[in-house]
Amino acid sequence: MRREYIQIRCSIYEKKLLKRRAARAGISLSEYLRSTAFERNVVELITPEQLEHYRMLVQYKNNFSRISNMFKKRDPKLAATVEKLAEEIRNHLKNFKK
Repeated sequence: MRREYIQIRCSIYEKKLLKRRAARAGISLSEYLRSTAFERNVVELITPEQLEHYRMLVQYKNNFSRISNMFKKRDPKLAATVEKLAEEIRNHLKNFKK
């Protein structure tokens, strides 16, 4: 049971920023501060807009991979460039999952 109370001083801007980060993570300000103080990883919730962007990137990666496969025999240089672009998008998607 949590009964102890700790006060900290911060600016109005810092307080708003902390509250916003806690809200994005879907937890209370107190829980957010405890988690960051104990060096726990706080993961923000994904917004519908971010999810839509993620889906769009997945679609782009798939499309570029298909285009690369189409041009492999005709123009290997173009195919390599397109495949490199698809790989870069894939790497960004991997970072997004973290």
